[in-house]
Amino acid sequence: MRFCLALLLLVIGLVPARADVVDTALNRAIAQLEDALPQLPAELFEVDIAAYRGALTFRKFASRYWGGTVSLQVVEANGEETSCNRFAAFVRLPPQAGSVSLVLCPQFMTEGADALRTLTILHEMVHVVAGPDECRAMAFAARIEYAATGRFTDVARYWNANSCEGSGFSLP
Repeated sequence: MRFCLALLLLVIGLVPARADVVDTALNRAIAQLEDALPQLPAELFEVDIAAYRGALTFRKFASRYWGGTVSLQVVEANGEETSCNRFAAFVRLPPQAGSVSLVLCPQFMTEGADALRTLTILHEMVHVVAGPDECRAMAFAARIEYAATGRFTDVARYWNANSCEGSGFSLP
C-alpha cells in the first residue's frame, strides 16, 4: 500500500514538472525574441517577424506563407509518434483546418537541456510560420539567440548534416 501511494505521489508530482519544462522553454524563447526584437528587421530569412512573434507569444498569426490566420497547438507526443525516434520536437505540416501542431517528444524533456529546449522552440516556430526549410529555421533561431545573448549554440553538426553550407542562409 505504501509503495502504491508513493508511486501515485511520484506520478502526480511529475505532471506539473513536465508542464513547467514546456512553459519554461516557451517563456525563455519568448524572452529571447523580445530581447532580440530591437536588432531585427521586419523580415529575417524570409520569416515575417510579426507573424513569428504572434505564433510564439499568442499562438495565433496571420500567415503570408500558409495564407490566412493560423493557430498553434503545442502537444506532447504519444507513444505512436515515430518522428520522436529522431527529433526532440517537430511541426506537423501543412496546417490542417487553420491549425498547426508543434509536437514535443520525450527527448525534449531531457533534464539539464534548458538552452537546447529554448533553441528548439525558436527553431520549430520558424517551421510553424515559414515552412519546412531546416537551414532557414536553424539560421533564424541562431540569429535570435545571438541577438538576445551575444552567443549562439554550436549547431555545426546539424548544419552540416542538412547541407546548409550552400543554402543561402548563414549562422551569426
